[in-house]
Amino acid sequence: MSLHGYFSITRPVNAFVAGIAAVIAYLIATGTVTPSSLLLLIVVALITAAGNTINDYFDAEIDAVNRSDRPIPSGQVPRSAALWYSLILFLVGIGVCTLTNPLCMGIAIINSLLLIAYAARLKTTPLFGNVAVAYLAGSMFLFGGALNGAAGLFHMIPIALMTFLAMMVRELLKDAEDVDGDAACGASTLPIRIGVKKTARIAFGFMVLAAITSLLPSAWWGGWYIAGILIVDALLLGAAALALRCETPACVRASKAATFLKYGMFASLVVFTLSAVLLG
Repeated sequence: MSLHGYFSITRPVNAFVAGIAAVIAYLIATGTVTPSSLLLLIVVALITAAGNTINDYFDAEIDAVNRSDRPIPSGQVPRSAALWYSLILFLVGIGVCTLTNPLCMGIAIINSLLLIAYAARLKTTPLFGNVAVAYLAGSMFLFGGALNGAAGLFHMIPIALMTFLAMMVRELLKDAEDVDGDAACGASTLPIRIGVKKTARIAFGFMVLAAITSLLPSAWWGGWYIAGILIVDALLLGAAALALRCETPACVRASKAATFLKYGMFASLVVFTLSAVLLG
């Protein structure tokens, strides 16, 4: 047991970036960042951290095969403690969300329940788990826009859709990386059912759709946005293409496609932020 284990099990960087994405969404929807919008960062970071923690609780046996260095299989965090820790994080996150508005509150509760369902059941089902995670990623932008009411939420749909599609790519490739451990634990992911190569092709198809969707906000921001997002699209398409030659989980891992996709998605946040500040 260690404090570092309790910190790392939440994936703090991912949780923080998710919170930043919600604030960026509010900035895009309103053209400004207010002190109240910082509540978005806190709520999203806490609920994301809770979701990461409960996911590790349910994935302890799989991680013992695929990720033995993670906090639970490595002994840094007892499995039962991780469950209680995640529930506390969920409750605190929802508690803070009561300071926002009913629309944000509804999204926070739905997403919390979906995170639990994903960790407990959906993760091991083909496509349903991938769709759940991709929705959760896109919903960060919907949540941020929702602080400005229904109009703000609808304004963020194009960016949420692009994020959903790009996350589908990363989730499918991560499943392709983890075929060995997932199969050993009885999971039934898409790569287990149809193979790594076909999964990589489907993932690349989602990436093409994401790149096309990424052009929709040019209606707000014009040519400079297109120039910036095309660079990001090239990075994302290149990352997804790295896995096309792969027929084994080891090949997908060695390609580092999922890692490069993560960097590309961070870069898209930079483009969205600069566009909202300079072109909005």
